[in-house]
Amino acid sequence: MTVLRSKHRLLTIDSPKVMGILNCTPDSFYKESRVNSESVLNKAAQMFEEGADILDIGGQSTRPGAQQIGETAERDRVVPLIEMLRKAFPKAWLSIDTYYASVAKAAVNAGADMINDISAGLDDPNMLSTVSKLDVPYIAMHKKGTPETMQDKPNYKNPSKEIIDFFIQHLKVIKSAGIKDCILDPGFGFGKSIEHNFKIVKDLSSFNMFEEPLLVGFSRKSMIWESLNIQPAEALNGTTFLHAIALQKGALILRVHDVKEARECIRLNALLNK
Repeated sequence: MTVLRSKHRLLTIDSPKVMGILNCTPDSFYKESRVNSESVLNKAAQMFEEGADILDIGGQSTRPGAQQIGETAERDRVVPLIEMLRKAFPKAWLSIDTYYASVAKAAVNAGADMINDISAGLDDPNMLSTVSKLDVPYIAMHKKGTPETMQDKPNYKNPSKEIIDFFIQHLKVIKSAGIKDCILDPGFGFGKSIEHNFKIVKDLSSFNMFEEPLLVGFSRKSMIWESLNIQPAEALNGTTFLHAIALQKGALILRVHDVKEARECIRLNALLNK
């Protein structure tokens, strides 16, 4: 059992949790995850009703090939929505998806409880010290390159071993910065080929060596729809299959577009492991 501690609340992870994705962007790869000030409360309410434990709010797309926007533009997108969500759902767990320290700080001040950083602190030298001062849980994800370049022929000899080696070294840096609660994300689709992604799924139980909560994020990603020759809108079945495998291998947080189906997967997995 793990307990995540934020400023105003605790989240006990004694069973797998669901993190729902809310993107206040015009270009995220799955259009059903896109929200704005008019739709965000209804979408959030639906996700909570369907069983979301956490909502993850992002202000810029990090899909392969996406162009980065500046921190000011990202902050202007996410902070008003987080303020709205905090007012409407005062007891909810909210996460800010950003690799900018200034956005992380503004989002936490607006009501976010945790920080989800695709760069594990490597894209902004102020991120780890900022998270430490804010005293909130931190999701550290592995990636290679930037969203613009990360899928340009990514190369590994052994992707699982290299990512584990990265976390062995970088978790020391994160902890030495004073961050108490850390969640690890192998970074499916971030500088990995389809073959790399499936190798990591196969080896996922190896990440339990860290004794930190493991988050997986492959909801409707190209590793599914390209493999099946379909579109993201048709990739729910494949997503659920991979969620079931990940749960069997120790994943504790599923970051998803489809909350209801992820929650059902968790319930069936619990019955299987009774």
